[in-house]
Amino acid sequence: MTIHTGHPFAEADPDPARRLRGRIGGGVTLWTAGDGADRAGLTVTSLMVALGPTPGLLALVDPDSDLLAEVRDTGRAVVQLLTWADRQLAEAFAGTAPAPGGPFRQAEFGATPYGPLLATATTHAQVSLVGEREIGWSVEVEVALDAITVGDPGPSGDRPLLHRRGRFHTLPE
Repeated sequence: MTIHTGHPFAEADPDPARRLRGRIGGGVTLWTAGDGADRAGLTVTSLMVALGPTPGLLALVDPDSDLLAEVRDTGRAVVQLLTWADRQLAEAFAGTAPAPGGPFRQAEFGATPYGPLLATATTHAQVSLVGEREIGWSVEVEVALDAITVGDPGPSGDRPLLHRRGRFHTLPE
């Protein structure tokens, strides 16, 4: 194995739009869907909550991801907000870190009618697919927020995991 000082996905002449997205940053979520052998998951940071009488969530996902296929099949998913302690899990579900046995073997998950729920997730939502459209190299997924749990960060005080400029961060205490 060779150790490099730079980011493994950095380009010599990076795309300006990609650089802009990296500077905006955002919360790191884990989207999961399906059950048993058909479960799928993906780390998603390009998302936003749309408020209104019927609140929703918009996210950009990889069109070739197993997650998108499973959400299309089931029409449902679980969106969980990750914490600083979950950064290795985020990398595993993003496909940027080794995950022996698959990413679902890296943490404990419970079954819900919407998909796997990370046992340590204190903030999560059960969502149902409303629509989708291709945009850029992604698919914009629109989901309805069917059930929302906004929990206490717990005794460890873990704060939400953030991603900006290719690195994980968290808010200061």
